[in-house]
Amino acid sequence: MILDYKSAKQKLLTFDIDGCQRFFEQNGYLTELGYCYLLTDRLDDAKNVFKSARSSDKRANWAFVMTDLLQNCISEYPTYFELRNFLEIDLNILINAYKGEYVEKLISYADLFFAINPEVYKFIGRVFINNNFNGYGYFFLQRAKDYFYNDPELHYLLAEYYFNNKDYAASKKSIQACMGILPDYYPAVKMLGILNRQV
Repeated sequence: MILDYKSAKQKLLTFDIDGCQRFFEQNGYLTELGYCYLLTDRLDDAKNVFKSARSSDKRANWAFVMTDLLQNCISEYPTYFELRNFLEIDLNILINAYKGEYVEKLISYADLFFAINPEVYKFIGRVFINNNFNGYGYFFLQRAKDYFYNDPELHYLLAEYYFNNKDYAASKKSIQACMGILPDYYPAVKMLGILNRQV
C-alpha cells in the first residue's frame, strides 16, 4: 500500500509504527519520525531527530525538551505556549499508547510546568478525565481550582467528574458555578439539561 502523509499520520496516531515509520524516513518528516522513535522507546534516536528539526518546527522543539525530561535531564524548559499547545495532546497520545511510565514522568514535572504556565493543572486534569482516569483528573482539577476559580471550563470539567461518578447533585452545583461565570457556555447549558432530568 502506498501511503500519503495523511494516511501515514493516521497510522502513527493509531500506533501502527511499522506502517508509517519508513514513509516519514523517506519523505523527511522528521518530527513525525521522532514520535515513531519515542513510541518505540528509542529515546536517544527520538531526541536526535527532534534536535535536527527543532529550529524550523515548534512541535519538534517541544518534543526535544519533552524527551529530555523523559530521560531525567533538564537542559532547558518548555515555553508557556509549548505547554499550552502540546502537553495535553502528547499526554493523550502517551496514555493511549500505554506509555504509563512516560505519563508518570511528565506528570512529575507538573509543578515546574505550572510555574511556566499556570493552566497546566487544568490541562492535565482534562486529559485524565477524558481518558477515564477520573481520580487523577479530579486531583489536578482541584489544584487548578485553587488558582483559577473563575475559569468556567474548569467548573465544567469538575461537573463531568462528578457526573461520571454519578454524584449528580455535585455535578449540578459545578455546572451552576460554571454558568454563574459564563451563562451561555454551551456545554454547560447542555449538561444542565441532562442533569435536570437526573436530579
